[in-house]
Amino acid sequence: MSGTKTEQARKKEIRKRIHFSFRLNVFFMLTFALFSLLIVRLAYLQFVEGPSLQARKDRLTTAGVSIPPIRGNIYDSKGQAIAYSVSTQSLYYTLKSGTKEEDGRDMAKRLVAVFDKYGVQVKEKLTADEVFQAMDFDGRVHWPYQQRRLKTGLTDDEIAYLSEHRDEFPGIEVVEESIRQYSPDRVAVQLVGYMNKMKGAKENLDFYKKINENQDDPGLKYLDTEEVGYDGIELMLQNELRGRNGYKSYQVNRDSRIVGNEKLTKPVKGDNVYLTINRKVQLTAQQAILQQIETTRNSSARTLKDAQPTTGYAVAMEVDTGKVVAMASMPDYDSNIWQGGIKTNEEYQAISPFIGNGAIREVFPPYTDPKERAQHPTSLVPLGSTQKPLTILTGLAEGLITPNSHWSDPGYFPFGAKGHETEVQNASRAANGDLTPMLAIAKSSNAFMAANVGNKLFMRDRKKGVDIWDSYMKQFGLGVKTDSGLPKESAGIVEYFKEAESGSAQSALIYASFGQQGKYTTLQLAQYAATLASRGKRMKPQLVDHLTDTDGNAVSSYKPEVLNTVKLPSAYWNVIEEGMDRVGVQGFEGVNYTFRRKTGTSQQQGVGKRKFVENAVFIAYAPADKPKLAVAVVVPDGGYGGWGAAPIARQIFDAYDAEVGLTSAGPRAPATPADTQQAAQNGQ
Repeated sequence: MSGTKTEQARKKEIRKRIHFSFRLNVFFMLTFALFSLLIVRLAYLQFVEGPSLQARKDRLTTAGVSIPPIRGNIYDSKGQAIAYSVSTQSLYYTLKSGTKEEDGRDMAKRLVAVFDKYGVQVKEKLTADEVFQAMDFDGRVHWPYQQRRLKTGLTDDEIAYLSEHRDEFPGIEVVEESIRQYSPDRVAVQLVGYMNKMKGAKENLDFYKKINENQDDPGLKYLDTEEVGYDGIELMLQNELRGRNGYKSYQVNRDSRIVGNEKLTKPVKGDNVYLTINRKVQLTAQQAILQQIETTRNSSARTLKDAQPTTGYAVAMEVDTGKVVAMASMPDYDSNIWQGGIKTNEEYQAISPFIGNGAIREVFPPYTDPKERAQHPTSLVPLGSTQKPLTILTGLAEGLITPNSHWSDPGYFPFGAKGHETEVQNASRAANGDLTPMLAIAKSSNAFMAANVGNKLFMRDRKKGVDIWDSYMKQFGLGVKTDSGLPKESAGIVEYFKEAESGSAQSALIYASFGQQGKYTTLQLAQYAATLASRGKRMKPQLVDHLTDTDGNAVSSYKPEVLNTVKLPSAYWNVIEEGMDRVGVQGFEGVNYTFRRKTGTSQQQGVGKRKFVENAVFIAYAPADKPKLAVAVVVPDGGYGGWGAAPIARQIFDAYDAEVGLTSAGPRAPATPADTQQAAQNGQ
């Protein structure tokens, strides 16, 4: 019996040992599995999630501020600066961890004492309260780690004192900044444009509204505090001029207060832009316009006595290259006023009539009364008789006339229903007698154009004639943008389609034939004149010659570009050239170069007792045999084109001849008064 019990106890003991061994093995297996999972997880964290976790750590423990890039310069064709970035020294403050407000107030008082003693003496001095407010202890404007600008334009004495006593002003740093400066002689102010804060630009200009979207490169991210191109070349080449941001980073605590050293990545300067503008030709054009405005307003001559010009525009464009050597919109203003932003509405109102580039878009004259201003001509005026060379080419190309056609000009042309005729009259209703197309240009006959081109085109094609007319206008650059690339460029105001609907297709074509059914920019007129000069090659206006990097290495260059070619028989071109040779003009007496020209006097509705306002328009190119330069001048409310605009063009041609040269002989001095007198005696 006892043996049986002993055997059972032994078996039970064996079972216990087996169960214990099993549980022990399970424990070891589970432990091994857990350690294996832990090792795998650690490896995953290190090799897979490690970089992202490190970046997260960096974001949590470092912060910084972007430094605006240094903007590239803008030069004229000979490398003289027009717009350039200059350095200024500014004082910045960084809020250190643990700094108390009373310490900040005390430092502000001591800084003001330094400014008063060593700074530029000005009437409105910084106060201690203003400096303390700029320190922004409340963090209403800046993050704790962001630098606060306290003062700009530090003097050498201020910099020397603050550098020597740096320990007395914790958190203070002198920083070199870039500000935009424009040449004091005001070279092509509206063409070059100006700059303004990004914060406002992204609200007002489509170019900036989404510029930061999908931009992963921090060096190209725009900052609200930086200044950006707002108009003209500054806006047109914003991306090239801008450069890349710099970056200054710090170690910060959980309250975003700086607890470590800074790390600096310097900003990169943008490319430099070399324009096609010739400084002396440009300044000559600007001064010539102002002189002519004054001359016209003080003149008692029949051709000018009723004129009251306030503005004027001129463009000079090389025929073969399309390079624009001058683009003047006058009067202008000092664009350095934009430094730091316009401070008052009065400041803005004073310059607002002169900000826009009237050579490429509609600009209103500088009248203070809005109602009166709206009744005076803008920078977009009808072509007047400068339209007539193209009218003749259209008539020849469409078979409406031939080079040898004859028409007796009684001084007028009636059209419309019998008993309700409307008369198109020549100037002073002058009867020119027997005219050919060439003589019609030389005599500037409105009646010839109306009867032989405008009316004939309507009689043959009716309403479709308006579309045919429009196609010729656009081939010569009228009613389409010039493709210059300038922001806000106007395509002009085409009126003949509207007249065809509200009046008749007949009246639209007749009025258009002598230059009264479209308003165009001066740049369009220059492109049109250059297309006539080249016998049909419409060139893209080139405003930029090339770009360089900060080391002067060429980045890109711009080549001549033909937008379209108008192919017509030489006999047709001969007709308009011979006609333009014979056009009478003032102000070109004694020139030592040949030239072709067309004057224009376009009419618009007047104000008050003045039933009509006459705009002076003029186009020309020189030399006549191998045209090199085309010039267009528009003086709204400037009187007859031959008197109110042509003298401006003369000065531009002379300046170009002296600077570049109208012939292969190169630059040469303009004709002297003695030459002019001799030419007058010879009847030239």
